[in-house]
Amino acid sequence: MRKGSNLVKLTEKQPIGFQEGQSVELVIGDRTELGYKAMINSSQWGLLYKNEVFQPLRKGQHIKGFIKKLRDDGKIDLCLQKPGLEKVDEVSAKIIDKLRAAGGFVSVTDKSPPEYIYSLFGVSKKTYKKAIGALYKKRLIIIERNGIRLIKKSDI
Repeated sequence: MRKGSNLVKLTEKQPIGFQEGQSVELVIGDRTELGYKAMINSSQWGLLYKNEVFQPLRKGQHIKGFIKKLRDDGKIDLCLQKPGLEKVDEVSAKIIDKLRAAGGFVSVTDKSPPEYIYSLFGVSKKTYKKAIGALYKKRLIIIERNGIRLIKKSDI
């Protein structure tokens, strides 16, 4: 981007004014070695790390995202999924809904490819595993060798 462009002038003069976990509108920019640059609410640049992106993105695409971290160097790390425990609760609900719709069993394990997990639940494998752990601790699911099973009240 040219140093004299209006977009650079705009972002250099705008205060950050964001909070970690805040929902934002992103416009995907250039791909870099680390991931994707993204314009946040038409005011600041941030970065989506490639190892945290589980869907195809294209330059100019508008997408909802979240402020993951406001760094000490003034840069902003982004993510496409809600950060923190709120995200796990949301994913847990998706997993329960999927289990109910599938008759109580889904053949997905911690060995399943990240792409498969994303196609089912729209989240990273790491987030999926956190949600499964939370459901298991609440005694809502059984983790079997070839998948996960919803516990029926009669099983308790």
